[in-house]
Amino acid sequence: MQDAKNREQWRPDDSGSGCDGSRPFAANASDMNHSTVGDQTGGSSKEAASHRNAGMNIRTRVEEMFPAVIGHRGAAGCAPENTLAGLRKAKELNCRWVELDVRLTADGQLILLHDERLERTTNGCGKAALLPLAAVRRFDAGHRFGDAFRGEHVPTLAEAIGVLGELGMGANIELKAARGRAGETGAAAVALLSQMWPPHLPPPLISSFIEEALSAARSCAPSIARGLLFRAVPRNWRLRAEKLGCSTIHADHRRLHPALVAEICEAGYPLLTYTVNDAARASMLFSWGVTSVFSDSPFIVCVATASTRQPTVAASSPAGAARQGAAP
Repeated sequence: MQDAKNREQWRPDDSGSGCDGSRPFAANASDMNHSTVGDQTGGSSKEAASHRNAGMNIRTRVEEMFPAVIGHRGAAGCAPENTLAGLRKAKELNCRWVELDVRLTADGQLILLHDERLERTTNGCGKAALLPLAAVRRFDAGHRFGDAFRGEHVPTLAEAIGVLGELGMGANIELKAARGRAGETGAAAVALLSQMWPPHLPPPLISSFIEEALSAARSCAPSIARGLLFRAVPRNWRLRAEKLGCSTIHADHRRLHPALVAEICEAGYPLLTYTVNDAARASMLFSWGVTSVFSDSPFIVCVATASTRQPTVAASSPAGAARQGAAP
């Protein structure tokens, strides 16, 4: 990642604000570092309070950067998930950010793939972690979604970053990992993001359920913001987030309730929730204080932000908008 002093700040285009119409915070990657929280080894209570306040200010700036609706796995209800076609479809639907899943192949290449195995989303079979990139790329990742997407392959993270740069879209990169490769995956992902992330884009956010992956990412690139993923948010969520220097909390919307949302928000953490494909449910979550929702069908959920964020909504529902799954 370029040095913060030299890195160009991202400025939103007022003429095309994306799914929620809000103006994101123009941040350098170093602004999103949350390492001031949970890293203390001593010092006075006054110094500790100062660090906590600094961490909260950083989280506030991070929150201002996120749109209300983030395309889930690109736009998984409208195009094959975790594909370059999915990124382009998300852009067509006026998404400003997308969420993508990343894991390693047998030869250490980072690819976009949610599942450990290839069967659900491609015409291949087996575990991606046991196959080299060349073998994975032979499989078709689009044919099951329709003939229009036939021939779409499993992309590399490097290819996805290139397309994000062309489209002007931010991204939440979720780290997936085979058993025993969590640290390797976290380190490899942030190394590539540091090397390739386009300076005109908002800084990336990485997230994971796997705390070892986040810890490795933090060690290798502490300036890249991290989000901690939960299904059900545990009682010790804040201790775990502080230990990893995380800036955001991510959770299953079905396991949230107003008091828990308030607890997370009052602690100063942006709360991002998955996977929301119903406008009424999204509206309820926003009324509780949720920052952003991940959606397979952002053209539907954007309607929920109309009263407060004036989103730019797609004119019509695309054909074939079948939901591909609720898992993060």
